[in-house]
Amino acid sequence: MSSNMVRWFRDIRSTDVAAVGGKNASLGEMVSALSGQGVKVPDGFALTVDAYREALAASGAWPKLAALLDGVGANDVRRLTVAAAEARAIVYAATGTDQIRTMLVENYRKLEAIYGARVAVAVRSSATAEDLPAASFAGQHDSFLNVRGVTQLEEACRRCFASAFTDRAIVYRNANGFDHLKVGLSVGIMKMVRSDLAASGVAFTLDTESGFRDVVLVTGVWGLGESIVQGKVDPDEFHVHKPPFLAGRRCVLRRSLGGKQQQLVYGTDADAGSTFYVETPADKRDRFCITDAEVLELTGCALRIEEHYSRLAGEPRAMDIEWAKDGPDGALFIVQARPETVISRRSPSLIETYRVRSTVAPLIEGRAVGERAASGKVYPVSSPADLAGFPQGGVLVANSTSPDWEPAMKRAAAIVTDRGGRTCHAAIVAREHGIPAIVGAAGATTMLERGAQVTVSCAEGETGRVYPGEQPIEVVTRDVAELPSPRTPVMVNLGNPDLAFRTAMRPNDGVGLARMEFIINQHIGVHPMALACPEKVTDPADRAQIAQLTRHFDDPKNFFIERLSEGIGTIGAAFYPKPVIVRLSDFKTNEYAKLLGGSGFEPREENPMLGFRGASRYTHPAYAEGFALECAALRRVREDMGLENVRIMVPFCRRVDEAERVIAALARNGLKRGEKGLEVYVMCEIPNNVIQIDAFSRLFDGFSIGSNDLTQLVLGVDRDSDMVSFEFDERDPGVLEMLRLAIEGAHRNGRHVGICGEAPASYPEVASFLAKLGIDSISVNPESVAQTMDVVFRAEA
Repeated sequence: MSSNMVRWFRDIRSTDVAAVGGKNASLGEMVSALSGQGVKVPDGFALTVDAYREALAASGAWPKLAALLDGVGANDVRRLTVAAAEARAIVYAATGTDQIRTMLVENYRKLEAIYGARVAVAVRSSATAEDLPAASFAGQHDSFLNVRGVTQLEEACRRCFASAFTDRAIVYRNANGFDHLKVGLSVGIMKMVRSDLAASGVAFTLDTESGFRDVVLVTGVWGLGESIVQGKVDPDEFHVHKPPFLAGRRCVLRRSLGGKQQQLVYGTDADAGSTFYVETPADKRDRFCITDAEVLELTGCALRIEEHYSRLAGEPRAMDIEWAKDGPDGALFIVQARPETVISRRSPSLIETYRVRSTVAPLIEGRAVGERAASGKVYPVSSPADLAGFPQGGVLVANSTSPDWEPAMKRAAAIVTDRGGRTCHAAIVAREHGIPAIVGAAGATTMLERGAQVTVSCAEGETGRVYPGEQPIEVVTRDVAELPSPRTPVMVNLGNPDLAFRTAMRPNDGVGLARMEFIINQHIGVHPMALACPEKVTDPADRAQIAQLTRHFDDPKNFFIERLSEGIGTIGAAFYPKPVIVRLSDFKTNEYAKLLGGSGFEPREENPMLGFRGASRYTHPAYAEGFALECAALRRVREDMGLENVRIMVPFCRRVDEAERVIAALARNGLKRGEKGLEVYVMCEIPNNVIQIDAFSRLFDGFSIGSNDLTQLVLGVDRDSDMVSFEFDERDPGVLEMLRLAIEGAHRNGRHVGICGEAPASYPEVASFLAKLGIDSISVNPESVAQTMDVVFRAEA
């Protein structure tokens, strides 16, 4: 038996994959290269691949394994199961040698000398073909937690070695072209971090759904982190924007409170790897498992790890990192780091867009994984026994999934689970195989009936929806290389922050219109004045709901400021450093009244379209305090988040003196035009904006033509009226003349002028008309960008 059977992490580097496998090589690399930079890794050692290979050779196991595995494939489930079980038994028997036991005892005693008798350790498999840039092998081999004493340690190590031949590992190696007998297995033994008493999770140095590289995604749960991977719980999620962080402006970009239904804690019996689940107390479910300061500390670690591994690779390398907190007041440790192998390998040259044209309400919603959609019949899976009959193209519906299920999951058209977050097993497998999945869809296993035809859509942002029946799915693919590059910037209109990252990765010149009211409606749901003046909310039911929503905030106003700033900030970060023009709220009174607590603050108007909306609200006593909250959120975006690419736009500004009052109100609320580079635009959507464009130009840095309202007011047509809507047409000569006058007037005053209405997207001839007039930018819906670029390019020729 070779003497090179054990190596401590401090003596291992990334080049030692052949000796200790990918996981242990990475741990050693971090200990050796990053421990002095604030990246803490638990102490430990590895049983090397030599120990595994020599033990199998000494027992004559190799010929037996070769014969067992010859021709075994995923389709013959019974033969696979039998062969895998026999292979594991062979390896388990072969690795129970006195030599291995002696080495384990000797080195475990060294850990005990540091941490105390029967110190708890994690025993983790580490394969030579694991954590590679092209294949992660995530979840294919076994690991054991809370292992105490030599007897348990020896048992856990033997079971780790034997897990080289789990059913799932055999299938995975076959699919990825690895020779079963050439893949070696090492076992890592590291001190357990007491995250059972605190929290743990996973961090990615990109957004796992879109592949957007300028953020760090941190997920976390109470207890041991296996619950995230197994999809047993819905974790907390945090995004941090990299550029401001690296420049010293450290702020959480956005956060999402997960259900954290259960927590995995240490067991008390004598079994190796003893852990069990307990229900998470309500007060812990109701709060984040780590603080913002800890999120930022983990972000710093993640970025140092990413920078180091990218330098080693000679190219940018996104990382998948596991972390754990050592007790309630303890330090944060990194317990694994590997290259991210799915999202970062997507081709950036192809734009594939899925659209589901459904006119029916969804049956259930959850967290979307990926951006695709698919239809199929529901096939519930409650245990491994259900997998043998899983049909090709079925929709797999389960409480959560396990690595053992992967052969069946690969046959699924879509996956829906009751529980899980974006880093759970179901999400990982779905991304790797391009399968739409919805995780954390509470009640899916009871609400979706076996055999029912459904359509699973992940094409509508972060919220995934399951629709009844087979809904129309449209797939559009464009090659970025084939898109023309017009001189006129083509920007996007966007309101939903959930779509920001994926939209930003497609061709665009920034955001010409970010709709604040969408964020208020979808992510806040409460009238701003009801938060500014909660004592004036008269409806007891509304008061109770508002109190519940704002329970974590000392001041209800901060709920609005945080939610709105995170929504705006997400859009600003996605397109940074390109310009993002954020329109101040432009709800009409009937729309504001529908918000929680809103009915008591809004007048009843016969024609809200021409009533108390836009600029008229901002300095009026009936809304001035609500406007102050909008300004506070924008200040947080620009100053705390460092997103100075965000510009402000004033909607529906009727008169010049009204514009002067709004500019003054912005300044009083800390948003002074010109200060810290702040630009303030105005919507050009009222005929008076065009007629008095010289006067408006003295107050604003630019104009954005709102063709919808401008057309309505030029033609005198209520676009919401079924009776006269047929008269609404942006191509009318009078409307086109107003567009011409607006562009010429803005340019006469040296001001930027763009358009953010629907006209250029709906009518290519309007886009062409505007391009020939020399408009400075055209902003359209994301799905219309490619078409608009074509039209504008031809118009410029």
